[in-house]
Amino acid sequence: MQAQSQIIIFDGICNLCHGAVNFVINHDSGEGFMFASLQSKAGKRYLSKYGVTEVALNSVILIKDDSCYLRSDAAIEIAKSLDAPWPLLRFSRFLPKIVRDGLYNAVAKQRYRLFGTRAICLLPTAAVKSRFIED
Repeated sequence: MQAQSQIIIFDGICNLCHGAVNFVINHDSGEGFMFASLQSKAGKRYLSKYGVTEVALNSVILIKDDSCYLRSDAAIEIAKSLDAPWPLLRFSRFLPKIVRDGLYNAVAKQRYRLFGTRAICLLPTAAVKSRFIED
């Protein structure tokens, strides 16, 4: 694992989350992100280390510079590190957090109903397998 890696923890059975992980992979030419599912041993270890509670499990979680970001803060931090034009989303930080997280939570609560689930977690291709933390 790279020393400067950022770790995205995602819901491994959520189709929306799978799409988001694939989006990041496709727009992260510097390969600065690593991934772990919430359901994996590694994901659970990070959740415990950063004191993430069950309430936050409806969120994408980003571990960066030994800090833990949730919900819209995580999405903005992720976008800042992607290829152009996605870093421009950093300006959405000027929206009140209650609005940003309110919109985020509304989608997150309905993600299974709107986008469905998978019986198994994402199986990465050989080309990106080294970017997934499994245990």
